[in-house]
Amino acid sequence: MTDLEKWTGRPAPQPVALSGRHVMIEPFRRDVHTDALWDAFGGAEVNALLRYFFSGPFEAADQLAAWLEETAAAGTIVNVFRSRRSGDVVGMASYMRPDPTHGVIEIGSVAHGKAMARTPMATEAHYLLAKHVFCELGYRRYEWKCDALNLASRRSALRLGFSFEGIFRQHMVVKGANRDTAWYAMLDHEWPAIQAGFEEWLASENFDDNGQQQQTLESCRRAGNANRKGIPSGAEQV
Repeated sequence: MTDLEKWTGRPAPQPVALSGRHVMIEPFRRDVHTDALWDAFGGAEVNALLRYFFSGPFEAADQLAAWLEETAAAGTIVNVFRSRRSGDVVGMASYMRPDPTHGVIEIGSVAHGKAMARTPMATEAHYLLAKHVFCELGYRRYEWKCDALNLASRRSALRLGFSFEGIFRQHMVVKGANRDTAWYAMLDHEWPAIQAGFEEWLASENFDDNGQQQQTLESCRRAGNANRKGIPSGAEQV
């Protein structure tokens, strides 16, 4: 855990380029990414994928891009995901509500296009974003919040290593309807085990010749926790 007696706050996040074996992350640029994001999200099907976003529905790519630019002007950093193999834009997620004084930031507006969903690209993208928050920015808390009805997002948060913290009832009015918000977070002292789990899962040895995982991300993370606590391999925790 961070030594709070020496805490002086941390730098505000800036647009950043990150790269892994499967995915590249780059800052949103309207002139580069507008049509590519729209196509990645399915064109006419975009509103089904983005139905839990604060804005929308979107009738054209320019409307989505205009909203993303508005959020960027308000301090959100929109990260665009690009496949290393094909070079295609495949998704996005945004750093939101940064609080450098207390070292807290949220990841939100997460959208994985069909080419990215349920692939190592998705897992690696969130590994890279979390690693940047904890290892480069030195933040203490990384949050994931979503509509409590968004079960896919809630499952993703748990799979990626965020801990469920509760439901904020009647938290917002979004698109004329009530939103209860599910809160998740990971903390700086939890990150080493979470990082080890990510890296073990992403290792090429974890995939067979058909690209199928040998171990789940959750099992890799449990192994990482056990190793940090000095529990022998194969021993059960009680």
